[in-house]
Amino acid sequence: MGRRPGRCYRYCKNKPYIKSRYCRGVPDPKIRIFDLGRKKANVDEFPFCAHLVSLEREQLSSEALEAARITTNKYIVKTGGKDAFHMRVRVHPFHVLRINKMLSCAGADRLQTGMRGAFGKPTGTVARVTFGQIIFSVRSKDATSAHVLEALRRASYKFPGRQKIVVSKKWGFTPYSREEYAKLRSEGRLVPDGSHCKLISAHGPLAQKSVFIK
Repeated sequence: MGRRPGRCYRYCKNKPYIKSRYCRGVPDPKIRIFDLGRKKANVDEFPFCAHLVSLEREQLSSEALEAARITTNKYIVKTGGKDAFHMRVRVHPFHVLRINKMLSCAGADRLQTGMRGAFGKPTGTVARVTFGQIIFSVRSKDATSAHVLEALRRASYKFPGRQKIVVSKKWGFTPYSREEYAKLRSEGRLVPDGSHCKLISAHGPLAQKSVFIK
């Protein structure tokens, strides 16, 4: 018996049902990589950031997430180069799907019980998304921005429902706008921390706040 099409499990109908010590035998999700590209690139290197945002409340299968991830990665690597971006998958397929298997062979009516004991067996996993939730985020150089937007457009065809591509006003994955980031960096108040950065606040012992002592 093959895999059911995604339309059977598109809508968020019941309570979240996650893998636990009570819910065993859950197949592994198809998507295993959630960070790809040049993950260790310094925060200063990739100022451009774009997001693929969901416009619906629905469920995205781990197969669809993996297909979209491969599409985005392949297109940017081909057009911009493998070190030209850092992509992050922002949703995780935690919700477990169930299937109440029915026999369709000869003499099946003697073996199966119809809707008696119809609580199904685990068959796959999906990620639940809601309105305005980010699915993918990609940071890159400004020169690669057109390739990133095209890659996200292609990825959106792997998902049901409607998605929107949003160009962020922030610097990369940081919470600071471009102007704010440039100002804080010129003041020496930012400490690079991988793909993010830490802000040196004005609170605390003066000995540790040499930035503020002129």
